[in-house]
Formats: sequence, structure tokens, C-alpha cells
Amino acid sequence: MKGEMTKEELLKIEQNIGKILRAGVFVSSVVIIIGILMFVITGHSGYSDGIWPDKFNEILTGLVQFKALAWLMAGLFLLILTPVLRVVASIFAFAKEGDKLYVAITCLVFIILIIAMLIGHGGA
Repeated sequence: MKGEMTKEELLKIEQNIGKILRAGVFVSSVVIIIGILMFVITGHSGYSDGIWPDKFNEILTGLVQFKALAWLMAGLFLLILTPVLRVVASIFAFAKEGDKLYVAITCLVFIILIIAMLIGHGGA
């Protein structure tokens, strides 16, 4: 009976991870569509030619100011963040499962993702 509970728990965890992925893609798609509609309606990105928000605080400021390109960038950022959230959810799932090896491997993957994002953000 305990084996069945474990299978049910694992199925629920996998379903929750699937919900995270679907929600992330949905939210990022909505934000991107809003940015596209803003661009089509206004006819401009909200920024001078050759300028775009590439820092997190610039994107947030552009969102508040309803600049189309900031909304597009935020949507792309959310889309990139979605699989990272899946990795985080997997860490908790493996921990709940008691699989220390996979917790360690998934933590290593998460650290690599964070380092890659920091390097990419720094332009190195």
C-alpha cells in the first residue's frame, strides 16, 4: 500500500511540474502578445532606434511605462525562466522522493544555469 502512495505522490509531483511549465509558457505568451499588440497599435517600440532594455530594472521600468519592447523582453525573460523553475521543482521532487543523487545532480544543473545567466548578463 505504501508503494501505491509513493506512486500517487510521484504522479502528483509530475503533474505539478507540468502545470508549472504550462503556466510559464501561457504567462510568457500573454506578455509577448501584449507587447506585440502595443507595438502594432502605437507603431513604435517606446525606445529610440538601436536602444532596447537589456537590464532587469530597465525592463521593469519599461513595463510600468507601457513600452512595447519592454513587454516583449519581459515575455522572453519569463519564457527563459520557465525551464529554470522546472529544475527548481525537480530539486524538491527528488528531495521528497529521498533520491540524494538526483538532488545533487539537479542542484548542479541549477548552479550551472545560474552561472550561465550571470555570465550572459555580464556580457562575458
